[in-house]
Order: sequence, then C-alpha cells, then structure tokens
Amino acid sequence: MTMRKTRATAAVGALALALAAAACGGDDSGPTDERKSFAAGSTMQKLNEAQKLRVGTKFDQPGFGLKKAGGVPKGFDVEIAKIIATHLDIPEDKIEYVETPSSIREQVLQQDKVDIVVATYTITDKRKQVIDFAGPYYIAGQTLMVTVDNTDITGPDSFKDGTKKVCSVTNSTPAVNIEKYLKDKAKQLVLFDNYQKCVSALKDDKVDAVTTDNVILMGFIATNENELAFAGTAFTEEPYGIGVKKGDKDFRNFINDTLEASFKDGSYRWAWKYTAGKYDPGIPEIPTVDRY
Repeated sequence: MTMRKTRATAAVGALALALAAAACGGDDSGPTDERKSFAAGSTMQKLNEAQKLRVGTKFDQPGFGLKKAGGVPKGFDVEIAKIIATHLDIPEDKIEYVETPSSIREQVLQQDKVDIVVATYTITDKRKQVIDFAGPYYIAGQTLMVTVDNTDITGPDSFKDGTKKVCSVTNSTPAVNIEKYLKDKAKQLVLFDNYQKCVSALKDDKVDAVTTDNVILMGFIATNENELAFAGTAFTEEPYGIGVKKGDKDFRNFINDTLEASFKDGSYRWAWKYTAGKYDPGIPEIPTVDRY
C-alpha cells in the first residue's frame, strides 16, 4: 500500500468516526447500537431501516464513475453517494450501484430501480418536470475532445461548415447543446449509449470529436496519454445535481443539508482530491445548493 493510499484510508476512517460520534451525540457514554432518528414515513427512515441505498451512477467515466471487471465503481460521483449513505447511517458495503447511462437516468427513478442518481447529471428545467434534484454539488462546462494531431477543430463553431462529425451520448445535455452548431444534425451528430464508445469511434477516425463536460473528457485524456486532447475551452455551464423521485421534498432537503455539511467538514474536498482531483488537482469552487 502506498503512503498516499494509507493517508487516504486514514482520512476515511477519521471521517467515519467523526460522523459516527456526531450521530451518537458526541458524548463519552461508550458504544451504542442506536441508529439515527428520521421522521416517521420519510424516505430517510425507510432507507435507514432497510440498511440499503440503491445508487444510479455511470460505470464508464474515469474520475467520476468507472467500474472495472469484478469491482465496484469508483470516482467522485461514487464518493458523493457514500457521503449521503453515511448521513443515512448506511454502511458503504450496503450501497448497491446500478449502471445508469444518460439515456435512462429519469426512468430508473420513475420505475423505482434506484433511490438516487449521482451520474454527472446536469440540472435542467425539462428534467425537473419529471424528477427532482438536490444540489448542485459541482459545476462543469461542456467542451470538445479530439485526437492530438487534429488542428481543424478549435471550438463548436468548427462544425458549422457541415463536414465534421461529433459524438455524444443519447439523452445527454451535451448532445442537445451541440445541435445549434451543426449544419446537418442527421449527418454530423453520432450518438451512443456511453462515452467510451464515443472515445473508441474518435480513435478509429469514425468521428472528428467527442463532446461532453470538461471533467469527463479530462479523465479520458489522462487515461489515453498522448492520444487525445481538448479542442478549445468550455462553452457552457453544467450544474451537476442528485436526482430523486419527483415530489420527495423532504429527501431532497436532507440531501441538500448533507451536501452543505460535506462542503464544511472536509469530506467533499477529500472526495474530489482522491478521484477526479487526480486529473484536475484544483479544488472545485463550492456551489450554492438550489432549494427550489
């Protein structure tokens, strides 16, 4: 085990002990089997009593949610989900991760297949018509990724001539955002169900660029060293939120409270540093949650 991993493990242990102490009132009365108390009938109570949290997240995004064969997903979104589980008094090993690509994020909530969705999920008014959001917990920005030898694409305006193809993911905000720059959407926009397929298409010269949020592309660039690069700078703002079932205001407020606590107690910064922070070492600017 490396020294860095040792420190990371120690930090997690310290955080868990601190949270456990807070949950028990922080006194010296010794061990207790008491769990946290939540309002009767609330989603928080039900999850706490079930001792299980179902999390919809992505399995293909380095830094935010990446699952390797035989393992569990790892990344910033996964750590945010763990923070929520901790505040629900649910152990990490009781979290069930459900692969949730962009195209089904609303459906898994509506069909009760997950309890929350933490999956680089941009908050939009259209999505808020069918589900609710806590957060945001991070503000990303859409950009473009190309192969390192591509000098023709310098930003979204490069697609206005109608000759270049760009890849994104079905039902994603970036796919919608890029449309305004395309001369012929049918010919220029290539959609898959996950970004890894877009990366493969780019490396095989089947598309000229991939577009999504900068932090997602940063992970692919870092894991494909000397092959991929950014083209231009971010041209949107994408506030990432945590999806919950429509109308569950109490649960949304609880998650917002949890996020705000994580901004203050250091757990948010730790989560970033040892996941997406490996590709972007700067600590993100803390967003203000939207309690709509």
